[in-house]
Amino acid sequence: MSPRDLLVWVNGERGAALDPRDRGIAFGDGLFETMRYGSSGISLLDYHLRRLETGATRLRIPYDAELLRNEVTTVMEAARAEIPQGVLKLVLTRGVGQRGYRVTPGMLPTRVVTASALPSNPPTWASAGVAVRFCDLRMGANPLLGGLKHLNRLEQVMARLEWDDPSIAEGLLADSRGRIVEGVSTNLFIVNGGRLLTPVIDTCGVAGVMRQYLIDRAPEILGMAVDVTGCERGMLTGARELFLCNAVIGVWPVSRLGDRALQVGTLTRKVRDHVEQFFGA
Repeated sequence: MSPRDLLVWVNGERGAALDPRDRGIAFGDGLFETMRYGSSGISLLDYHLRRLETGATRLRIPYDAELLRNEVTTVMEAARAEIPQGVLKLVLTRGVGQRGYRVTPGMLPTRVVTASALPSNPPTWASAGVAVRFCDLRMGANPLLGGLKHLNRLEQVMARLEWDDPSIAEGLLADSRGRIVEGVSTNLFIVNGGRLLTPVIDTCGVAGVMRQYLIDRAPEILGMAVDVTGCERGMLTGARELFLCNAVIGVWPVSRLGDRALQVGTLTRKVRDHVEQFFGA
């Protein structure tokens, strides 16, 4: 078996098929978490499960914290025999329902866990930095869904279709008012005027678990707090440092934004080195 093959568990059963009537397929009615794992276990597992529970509560999907924790841990242990370091994706849908939007009483959630190899990104992206562009797509506002990692990812799909230049690693997304919110698959941090900033995520976008980890730990890592604020595009043009993060890639410094070159600065290096050590534990 190739280590790049996808390993699949549905409701705890390896290789089981997903019912085509599942509302996750029909309507994107569900949530997901993408988790990195290695010899020390699943990184940021508590953060992932806490965000998933927040999303399930908002969407009124029944949530069994102990079952999900045990299941992803069991899958990880089984997967490590074939993929020693990789990515677990946990999908939680509302379950199998009848045709139409109405939720059928008594439905049981569906759990899908997959394991795959880590993405093969160039190592220089973490060391020397990445090139980033602004996306044309504007994300719609919905406070109920803002911050959740729900299954409706068409905005991200369409944004990623905007470029095919392999030298550009990521695109930045703005909301309908033009405020920068996030990357297509990452969160953004900005060093500007001696402050460390990250865009507020309240009406759209994904509140990433690595983003939250860095918000929580920045006083320890850097001796400064993160300001969560509305981010106008002009704040990026004057920034001294920019970096991107998520739970799989860790931290990528931004070395180019559009036509502007940036340095991999002191704060970015400290954060990147901390996260690399964290993953290597």
